[in-house]
Formats: sequence, structure tokens, C-alpha cells
Amino acid sequence: MAQPTIKKITARGKTRYQFVVDVGMNPATGKRRQVTRTFDKKTGKGGAEEALSKILDEVRRGVYAAPSKLTVGEYLDEWLRSETRGKEANTVENYRNALKPVHERYGALPLQRLSTKDVEDLVDWMLTSGRKRGGKTGTGLAPRTVQLTLSRLKSALDAAALPGRRLVEFNVAAPVKCPSKVRGQKKVKPWSTAEVKQFLGYLAASQHRLEAAAQLSLMGVGPAELCGLKWEDHVTLDPEGEDEVPTIIAGENTRTIVWTESGGVVDEKDGKTENRDRTLPLPAPSVAALRRFKARQARERLLAGEAYEASGYVLVDELGQPVRTDWLRRRIYALMDAASVRRVRLYDARHACLTFLRMSGVPGPIVSAWAGHGDLTIADRVYTHPEFSHLRQASDQLGTLLG
Repeated sequence: MAQPTIKKITARGKTRYQFVVDVGMNPATGKRRQVTRTFDKKTGKGGAEEALSKILDEVRRGVYAAPSKLTVGEYLDEWLRSETRGKEANTVENYRNALKPVHERYGALPLQRLSTKDVEDLVDWMLTSGRKRGGKTGTGLAPRTVQLTLSRLKSALDAAALPGRRLVEFNVAAPVKCPSKVRGQKKVKPWSTAEVKQFLGYLAASQHRLEAAAQLSLMGVGPAELCGLKWEDHVTLDPEGEDEVPTIIAGENTRTIVWTESGGVVDEKDGKTENRDRTLPLPAPSVAALRRFKARQARERLLAGEAYEASGYVLVDELGQPVRTDWLRRRIYALMDAASVRRVRLYDARHACLTFLRMSGVPGPIVSAWAGHGDLTIADRVYTHPEFSHLRQASDQLGTLLG
């Protein structure tokens, strides 16, 4: 192939320098691709030679990205459609929500103009003032949320830099890191044993309708799992065999919220993994709370008459309609305030349960199995949070050694 040459063009009293260079085959059409570049007199022939040399080197190394007007938003939409084909609706929305901050900040920017500094600025903005919902607008998001956005963006830009596609020369997000901690952000601690007892004591004393739901949350059943429980399919309060115990099947059916542009939509499906579907023996206080709740629902059905919906779900409102996870969270948070306990997420209630089990001497693999984890070490790595009282126990044990 002949070496491209730089031509001097003079027209209407103006001088320009131009070259045409082959940059490989178009993977979509199989036809040869050519790029034409023109430079004014100010840039000169030297500037044109430098640009030509750069393009030839990039083509030789297979990293050349032909000029494109494709925007960041347009590319991310295209990547999202391809990446989420065949995935569940909730997963698709999680991808879309993760990339929303990128759309907001840089959606109109040409993809090839996106820089590493832009991605760093995005991370800093999200950590300090990127919140749109789920708290005070304009405050910082959790590092875990920011990391999810950064991971999705890195995956998208990896695909943009693949040979044969080569929309960008390289992944500008690759060197960017998200700090695991942000100065000024407080780490939320799960409840202590005393806080758990205070909360449940309030619910029992007030005979509150959601006592059973709180019991199940605190024994490690997730909000989506709790909303998916059905009396007939998943709850056994009166087992037939002498050696049998009351149980629930957690995780076999879940009801979660998929947040779309038009609002939240319930997505009902089976558990995330085979391990998530688990049969748990019920502690005596939880059995008693579920019996009271079932009896209460029977009374509510009589009072409502034909207006009552016999949905079969465990967690329903006064008219028998199954509730959503956001409904559950709002009411549990209100109960935390009423009980004068620190407000924590329902997922932190799960952490409190698993921490209690682990610190009480239950082996880590059993705690992980109780929580429905395929990785039997995850309870020790993620879900357990030793308190000062637990460290005091270690100190007492050391005292017997050192004394």
C-alpha cells in the first residue's frame, strides 16, 4: 500500500494541507475505510505530518478510532441494549439507574471527547452532591453506589475500545478509582442487641400489626423475600411429624421494586440463587408473632367482607392486598421513631441478626447458609460487625492467658 502523501491545496487565496489515509476495514460493511484530514496554513505542513504519523502509528497498533459524532448518551443507550439482552427487568433497571449520573453529566458530550478527568469529576460529584432520591437531594451518595456506576461505565468503555469496533482509542475510565470511604460520611452501624430488644419490646407491648414482619426481618429475611412469602407455600406453623419444627421457606419467591422513569413497578420472581431459597426453622417468638398475625388477618377479613382480597401473601394490608418493599420500609422506619431507637435500613437489621449469630458462637458457614449465601465465608467478611462488648470478651479471654 502506497504511503499517504500530504497535498498542498491553494484556493481563493487560502492555503491548506490535506491527506487521505486508509484506517482499515469497516466491520459492519466489510468495506475499506478512509479518513480525510485538512489543516489550515497556521497548522502548516508540519502539523499535518505529525497528525498523519500519529494516525498511521495507531492503525499499525490497532488502536485507531475513526472520528465520530456519537455522544456518550447515545453510546451508553446502545451498549445497554446489547449488554442487558435476556436479563431480568430488575437487572436492566439497575444497569440503567447506575448509568443515569453519566447521562446527566456527560450525555451530550461526544464520546471521543470524554476524558479521564471527566470521569474523576463525575466520581467526586456523586460522592459529594449526586443524590436525587432516597435521602436529602444534593447530598453525597455512598461509595458503594458510586463504585457501581464507575464499574458499569468501565465495562461500557471497554466494549467501545474493542478491536473491530474501536469507537475510542482506550478506556479513559480505567485508571479512575472510587475511594472506599469519604471524609465526613458516617458509617452506619447495625443495631446492637439492646436496640433490637428495645424495638421488639415496643412492638410487643403495643401489639402492633407489623410485629411478625419485624421479627422475620431481624432473623435475616430480606425485604423482597418477606414481601414474597405466602402462607400456604412458605410457612409451616403446625408441622405434622413429632420431630418436625415450624419453618419458613425464605427466598423461593420475592417481590421487589423496579424503578422506571414512570415510577416503581413490582417485579415478582424466584430467588436470586439456589442457595437463596432456604428453609429456616422458626424461633419460638417468631412462631408466636406469626400466629397472632394470622389470627389478626382472619379478623380483618371478616370486617372487610367482600372488599377483602384473599391474596395468600403473608405480608398484606388490612384489605388483604400484598404490599411493596417501599411500603414496608416506610412503616418500619416510622415504628423505629415511635420506639425511640436509632433509624437503620432493613438490610442493617439483617446485619444485626447475622452479627448476633456469629458472635454467639454459631459457625460462619452456618450463618452464611442461614442468610442464603453461596459463598460460605461471606458472613464473616461482610455481614458481621463486632461491638465493643465482643472485644471485651476477647480481653477477658486474654486475661486468663496473660495472668
